[in-house]
Amino acid sequence: MPPHPLDLDLPKHVDAALAGYLADRRDLGARMEENFGGAVDALADFVLGGGKRIRPTFAWWGWRAAGGDPDSPLAEAVLTAVSSLELIQACALIHDDLMDASETRRGRPTVHVRFARRHRAHDWLGEPERFGLAAAVLIGDVALAWADDMLFAAGLPNDALRRLSLPWRDMRTEMLAGQYLDVLTQARGDASPDAALRIDRLKTAAYTVERPLHMGAAIGGGSPELVEGLRSFGTDIGVAFQLRDDLLGVFGDPAVTGKPAGDDLREGKRTLLVALGMRFGADELHDALGRPDLDVAAVDVVRSRLVEVGAVAAVEERIAALTESALAALDKAPVTEPAAAERLAELAISATKRTY
Repeated sequence: MPPHPLDLDLPKHVDAALAGYLADRRDLGARMEENFGGAVDALADFVLGGGKRIRPTFAWWGWRAAGGDPDSPLAEAVLTAVSSLELIQACALIHDDLMDASETRRGRPTVHVRFARRHRAHDWLGEPERFGLAAAVLIGDVALAWADDMLFAAGLPNDALRRLSLPWRDMRTEMLAGQYLDVLTQARGDASPDAALRIDRLKTAAYTVERPLHMGAAIGGGSPELVEGLRSFGTDIGVAFQLRDDLLGVFGDPAVTGKPAGDDLREGKRTLLVALGMRFGADELHDALGRPDLDVAAVDVVRSRLVEVGAVAAVEERIAALTESALAALDKAPVTEPAAAERLAELAISATKRTY
């Protein structure tokens, strides 16, 4: 049987759901206050301007793994519900860029930078950077609030809403706890591998893979055994995904990542790569971390040392081990739909095998 159109090109359908929802909210917001339309436009531009729709994809396949039928009348409501995860992601990224003082995202100015420039261009009162900061905080908050609205207005049955309320509630708290732990760890200068992995587990794995899968399975009424298996799979793949992202943050091509080379070093991120580099003797990291003026030549020196001391190889080994354990958990999970097991295995590989 050929793949269902929703299965085959899910990101396109997620984009359409988001575009429709944000257009409706934009009209409502503009009726409330005309000036608010500019903020909503910025959010819509951010949400629709890129992204692989990883979180809705995992949630969709969690539903399919529990026996969800893309030809059923429920499919459209499920699609809308899982699309709301992109608004959670928008909140996290907009606030993350602000906390990291990032200038670009996906090759374009970040939200706080855009609004600071708008302030400066109009010669408004006060400090442009403070206005940009305030606007980014509020636009991220709008995204978080509208994620709730989109989910609970999707048209899911009450029993499905009741089942998914636990993973939805826990996911949002885990994400924010991970964000706070990330900020706290940088402030403390904690470069331990354990701290880096705790952040990865909360800040990325939970809301990127584990909880979206949990949500999808909950919507489909999946068994406790299925939920447990999918969560185990999702936790390991989510951490592996973040470790790959950490490598890209230092070694990635700006044309692919949309951020300057070595930006994670300038931001002082205490990743597992950095923690292992320090443990293995890459002393250059001490001077490089958290230096906004770090030039390309200095980044190249750090890159070379991370390779030489074996930190890169160690992270690659951890990614491989996590991927293997995740696939083993998936293999044991009582997945109802064979196509779901196959697609989840493919997603695991694609999420962790991205190249520099």
